[in-house]
Amino acid sequence: MVRYPLAPEQIEAGRRLGAALRSARAGRSPVEVAVAAEISPETLRKIETGRLPTPAFGTIVRLSEVLGVPLSELATVWRTDPALSKAS
Repeated sequence: MVRYPLAPEQIEAGRRLGAALRSARAGRSPVEVAVAAEISPETLRKIETGRLPTPAFGTIVRLSEVLGVPLSELATVWRTDPALSKAS
């Protein structure tokens, strides 16, 4: 399977998603959240820092459940470009 490079917009969307997840984690440790979501702590770190801008859907579903953040809210964060919102 050929994987095409991500567009800059996708990379930025991944950074926004990671920041939202990091914020939702609040005082909980990354290890605690990762274990509860059944992912590795390294995967969570990569998502939160934007190094994994397009995580698997199942991973986001599990993180959504563990963090108590509606999946629709995370989708909005991923889709919404703040630069475009400011231009309006």
